[in-house]
Amino acid sequence: MNIKALRAFRATLSGGSLAAAAEKLHLSQPAVSRLITSLEGELKLDLFDRTGRNLTPTEEGMAFYREAGRILDNLDEVPRIVAEIRAGRTQTLRVIAMPRVSQGLACPAVAAFLQQYPDINVSLDVRARREAGEWLVGREYDIGVGALPVDHPDIHTEVLLRARPVAILPVDHPLAQRDELRAEDLAEYPVIRLMRGLLLREQLDDIFSAVGIVPRHLCDVSSSQVACQLVADGAGITIADQLVAANTDPAKVATVPVIPKRWMAFGLLYPKASVASPARDAFIHQLRLQARQLAEEFTDIETVDAS
Repeated sequence: MNIKALRAFRATLSGGSLAAAAEKLHLSQPAVSRLITSLEGELKLDLFDRTGRNLTPTEEGMAFYREAGRILDNLDEVPRIVAEIRAGRTQTLRVIAMPRVSQGLACPAVAAFLQQYPDINVSLDVRARREAGEWLVGREYDIGVGALPVDHPDIHTEVLLRARPVAILPVDHPLAQRDELRAEDLAEYPVIRLMRGLLLREQLDDIFSAVGIVPRHLCDVSSSQVACQLVADGAGITIADQLVAANTDPAKVATVPVIPKRWMAFGLLYPKASVASPARDAFIHQLRLQARQLAEEFTDIETVDAS
């Protein structure tokens, strides 16, 4: 496949026009157009809708863009990899983390790992849960960190910690001073929910459905971090796990445990075909230390001993 054509396609889509792509690639607009046409012919896909004056990416074009962008990003890394091999820095740890654990668990563990092992390169990629399994099985990462369960025959999982769901409320909310809340207490208030298909949405729907309540939803969002930010901005209330709630601003929001007590699991994901390495084992150690620290700081988080 013509890598130059791939770059032309990506530059056109990200830049929004042939002119922008031509300027970025130092080519003429007709040359960029020919590269894209040749790529479409090779792939047998229509990447752009050419009706009208503007180039609009097709659905197939957007799907290919997401994958092609990843391939080109990896190619762009080749010069850096070669330079580091020449300099004797050949060890790399590749980590993928789900959004719910990226701030509270993965980032602190990576920071501590880098302080201890400054000569090891680390890549930390934050990806949605639905993508993590596919990328791990493709062996693009050494380890994953995220919400469990993940049901995939080629992925081994290990629970690291558990966290309780908590209501996230503005500090001046009538329920903010309560010690605990039931789903029934939240029934009259509009709730910011996650979009369907996300694990936390399924877990929270179960909390309400268990007592026969359909919450008044205010809006649907794509991540619990966004939901918490909307609460901080005064848009409503939400329910998240204590791991996410740990990163909220206590000056703007209050967190109140939801009862009856339930636990949400978080942990490690490995491709079953992968081989353990000293770098991966050292990173897992840092994850366990961070999990312990969170459990000491928050009563609604508890660690799970390694089996």
